[in-house]
Amino acid sequence: MPVDAELLEILACPNCKTPVHLVKDGAALKCNTCHRVYPVRDDIPVMLVDEATVEQD
Repeated sequence: MPVDAELLEILACPNCKTPVHLVKDGAALKCNTCHRVYPVRDDIPVMLVDEATVEQD
């Protein structure tokens, strides 16, 4: 079961407070402002800055 659409509407990057969007076929959430990618484990977003990777694309 993917991340709920209502949850996605309210989630924001804990680093810069901007909205995030699904990437990697629902396996992660990415912030376009600071380029942090937060993992989704067992359909639960792990919104911790220490768990995020930074991807420049």
